[in-house]
Amino acid sequence: MLKYTISILFFLTCSTIFAQLGKNAKDTATYKDRYGLRVGIDVVRPIYSLFSEDTKGFEIVGDYRVTKRFYLATELGYRDQTRQEDFFNFSTKGQYIKIGVDYNAYKNWIGMENMIVVGIRYGFSTFSQSVNEYTINADPFIPVRTEPNGENYDGLSAHWAELVLGLKVEVLHNVFLGVSFRGNTLITSTKPENFKNLYIPGFERVFVNNNGFSFNYTVSYLIPLYRK
Repeated sequence: MLKYTISILFFLTCSTIFAQLGKNAKDTATYKDRYGLRVGIDVVRPIYSLFSEDTKGFEIVGDYRVTKRFYLATELGYRDQTRQEDFFNFSTKGQYIKIGVDYNAYKNWIGMENMIVVGIRYGFSTFSQSVNEYTINADPFIPVRTEPNGENYDGLSAHWAELVLGLKVEVLHNVFLGVSFRGNTLITSTKPENFKNLYIPGFERVFVNNNGFSFNYTVSYLIPLYRK
């Protein structure tokens, strides 16, 4: 009986030890998220450029994952835009850069890397304006007359802040489709003499209250660097 009792106790003790080891191994297993650089382009501007002579430009986008939910983000691009207003026609061309931070408000399942983006940006642009022509229409009894101008304003610049709301979804391995809405507020700008900055590259259309908005639709690729 003593031998049987000792054998049973030994078996139970070993079973408990191995079960505890297995439980600890399972409990300590963790999933490591991928951290890396994601780069891409805005697909809308090149398409516009193909079908319209008044719009040319491109935008390159990128972000770098810093923590589980925060990303450093940037956009840089070029615009050459001609716009027709009620009584004048003007062109704007220049480059811009935006830098800021994105927060991922979406809690992914394990292995997913989709994003609901809430972010802020600081934007800076250097550009030039050209008044192509204007229409004189001060009196309804005087025939409408359109005058060529050709006035150029170089060396202009603008600073603004952006609030970003958007989505990024992984559609293929490491390939993401994104869309974002930008609400812009102009901080300061160099104003040309006898003219107003109605369009700023990167900021887009400037409304009366110095606010504006823009969109972008992106395709980007994630370059994984490490896991954490």
